[in-house]
Amino acid sequence: MTSSLFAPISRRSTNTTFLLFEPFARAPIIRPLFLWGSKLKFNKFKKPLAIILCTLAVLWLAACSVIYHEMCQPPEQFGRAMSKIPGELPFMIFPFETLWMRARAGTLHIGDRAPDFSLGKLDKTDHVQLSSLTTQGKPVVLIFGSYT
Repeated sequence: MTSSLFAPISRRSTNTTFLLFEPFARAPIIRPLFLWGSKLKFNKFKKPLAIILCTLAVLWLAACSVIYHEMCQPPEQFGRAMSKIPGELPFMIFPFETLWMRARAGTLHIGDRAPDFSLGKLDKTDHVQLSSLTTQGKPVVLIFGSYT
């Protein structure tokens, strides 16, 4: 036999039997909360809650796809789009790092030839094209970084 302190109290609701332990069920503050909770009909909240959650999920996926599309654009266009995002909250809600790594992954592999591009000289007098340097038959080393 169980002691009277931990004897379960059985109370029937419409579909469920609630088992409450006596110390909690007899507490003057907690008992009304249990009784109030048993009178609520949670079934009438299930459908609207499911609709709200599905709508939020669809909106989140749509926003992620818009952000991913913008990340695949040239840096200037992406910068303009990102300047319109308000505050820091979107950076906590959406997976920016994952989207960025996938959008900017590229298709080059080790051993592939670098795509041809043109860069301006530091003195802004002329442009240098990669293909003009590789036709000389010498290796070209590109270092991207900051020396400040």
